[in-house]
Amino acid sequence: MIEQIDPKLYGLPSRTILMKRDSKEFVLVINRKSRIIMKDALTIVKKVEKIKEKTQDASVVLKTNASVCSKSTKFLKEKGIDVVSI
Repeated sequence: MIEQIDPKLYGLPSRTILMKRDSKEFVLVINRKSRIIMKDALTIVKKVEKIKEKTQDASVVLKTNASVCSKSTKFLKEKGIDVVSI
């Protein structure tokens, strides 16, 4: 069961949509029309690092309806973040 949790618990901005599947599996949701570029990917990695500071061995999935550039997709995969389209 997926439940929405308060991002402030993990030191993230309040506008961040963070969901939790189970104790160590998180879903970061980005709902926007513009493309996700490398600058956005760096911000996403910083958010994931904050989550992993609080929860050891956490896995994070990025769910988005925006298109993701190939360079960003490759970069996120290298960092262990799966990208899923809504």
